Amino acid sequence: MPNVIEIEDLSLPELRMYSVTSEVQLLRYFEPEPGIFIAESPRVISRALDAGYVPLSMLAEKRQLDRDVWERQEDILGRCGDIPVYAADEEVLVGITGFRLTRGVLCAMRRRKLPEAESVCRGASRIAVLEDMMNQTNVGAVFRSAAALGFDAVLLTPGCCDPLYRRSVRVSMGTVFQIPWTYVECEDERKGRPDDAEGSYVERLKSLGFSTAAMALRDDSVGIDDPRLMKEERLAVILGTEGEGLKDATIRACDYTVKIPMAHGVDSLNAAAAGAVAFWQLGKRNMS
Repeated sequence: MPNVIEIEDLSLPELRMYSVTSEVQLLRYFEPEPGIFIAESPRVISRALDAGYVPLSMLAEKRQLDRDVWERQEDILGRCGDIPVYAADEEVLVGITGFRLTRGVLCAMRRRKLPEAESVCRGASRIAVLEDMMNQTNVGAVFRSAAALGFDAVLLTPGCCDPLYRRSVRVSMGTVFQIPWTYVECEDERKGRPDDAEGSYVERLKSLGFSTAAMALRDDSVGIDDPRLMKEERLAVILGTEGEGLKDATIRACDYTVKIPMAHGVDSLNAAAAGAVAFWQLGKRNMS
């Protein structure tokens, strides 16, 4: 059974992980071991538990501890064992966190060591690759689309924001816990030669057996419905950051440059929307 602790003192050291505003501080909370992330809302917490993440503590509004409420929200209290559950009125929690809680609950959880790209990609036929995508909302939305539309895994370059940042987790609706993911580096970076690396990881994707498709507007771009794309047994679909898009070196290294047909003079979609369209079309073989 959970250990419910009613709180009024906002300075308790046990609550520091909820009041820290820097995601980087949480990431390094147990350095050199993996740190902490904060899951928000019962559904997201439930999906993290399903994926085997270990809860450390919970912060909840008192009214959310009503038995009927929790039974409707998958009884995550019962699944968290005897961890401390800090409970207070809404205004007290706003004083701690600085914001009103989504569905009245936060859960601090231990991060896990990330797997190697080879492990994540083993057996995958469709993967999404995010290059230097720093917008947390876009990252969360891309994960949700990739999971929903038949992609097997997500890889991120080191320049991306962390998918376990609170906003990314919330926007993804917990799908960051349902689809395998990790970071991918170029071969020279892996071998400890960062000065020799041009930043292109595409050759590593190819060494893992994937044809590569850069989502970009170029004169030689093919349509997203090009039959050659659908025939590829293993395909990595690469999305760039908002505004700047993919690096020129990345586009040059890819097997295909792919565009989404547009109407009314619109030249492009934002990264999250483009990802959803690309995953729908190019993930169809996994949905059948």
